[in-house]
Amino acid sequence: MSEEVSKRAEEEADTPDLEGQSDDSSDEGDASGDTEMDFLRSLFSRTLGLSPGEKVLDELTLDGVARYILSGKCELTSQMTAGIPDFRSPGTGLYANLQKYNLPYPEAIFQIDYFKKHPEPFFALARELYPGQFKPTVCHYFMRMLKDKGLLTRCYSQNIDTLERVAGLEGEDLIEAHGTFHTSHCVSFLCRKEYSMDWMKNQIFSEDIPKCDSCGSLVKPDIVFFGENLPARFFTTMKMDFPRCDLLIIMGTSLQVQPFASLVNRVSNSCPRLLINMEKTGQSEFGMGLFGFGGGMDFDSDKAYRDVAYLSTCDDGCMALAELLGWKAELEEMVKREYALIDSKDAKTKDKEANQSSRSTGAEAGKSDKTE
Repeated sequence: MSEEVSKRAEEEADTPDLEGQSDDSSDEGDASGDTEMDFLRSLFSRTLGLSPGEKVLDELTLDGVARYILSGKCELTSQMTAGIPDFRSPGTGLYANLQKYNLPYPEAIFQIDYFKKHPEPFFALARELYPGQFKPTVCHYFMRMLKDKGLLTRCYSQNIDTLERVAGLEGEDLIEAHGTFHTSHCVSFLCRKEYSMDWMKNQIFSEDIPKCDSCGSLVKPDIVFFGENLPARFFTTMKMDFPRCDLLIIMGTSLQVQPFASLVNRVSNSCPRLLINMEKTGQSEFGMGLFGFGGGMDFDSDKAYRDVAYLSTCDDGCMALAELLGWKAELEEMVKREYALIDSKDAKTKDKEANQSSRSTGAEAGKSDKTE
């Protein structure tokens, strides 16, 4: 304990001297221990600014969160979402299926130094995972619904698949903390020419290694590799968004990757936090939880007052919350309507590509006839 804290303890302590008390009464000993713990908790709270906040939810359940949203007191909601697919699960995660790329170790495929020397494995993987091969899911459209209802401050995402954009979240609605395929840049610091998503897509699916047409250097999608900094916008907006957040919704994340995981602690001490996940995660460290200070999520201790864990898939959790809010039919209709638009757009794209291929084949055949 620091000299300053010790001095304050001496000045503020008004508990009786316990040295002369009898040990015959265990109840008195327990009470004294509770008093000392309460005193230390109060002292550290005042000294470190970690005092627990006001309890806002009437119940630490999904129903309690829904009632809070419907009360009109929840006006600013931030969301945190994690990446798809799962990277680290043994046997099924992405890292478990990279043997075919002959990597020195699985993480190398996302390390910037390795990429600059050996870009082939990353672009081979990119062909398998490229945005546009999957549709947004219910949870993406639930975020869109929060936006449409004026409740979404911003979505902070670890995803790189651009599905939030496809679902209707625009630039200001979204912080892509780990970057995105939406744009790409030349890796040369002297060039840094920007390229569009369509340009990169054509390069990837032509099985060429994308090279800058200005300087000849590699071109990389703007996703954050190991060894690179997160976008500057991540740090500037989080300082503005999280202190004024009324409800934080966290979905589908292990809360293990920093600095993204630390966002849960940037909301005020009174801000409720809802985790929709297959398992509880992000709980307080033992030392901090012992004093009831937070330091992470607290779902189960007797000091829990604002954190709710709903264990399910992200889609099922969002649909359950939508039902409690009276939005289920609206959300289902949104998903149905948006899927129809995506299917229609995909069909037009395929027809266009087929026509172009047909014209190209016809032109080649014409050249062949003239040659003969």
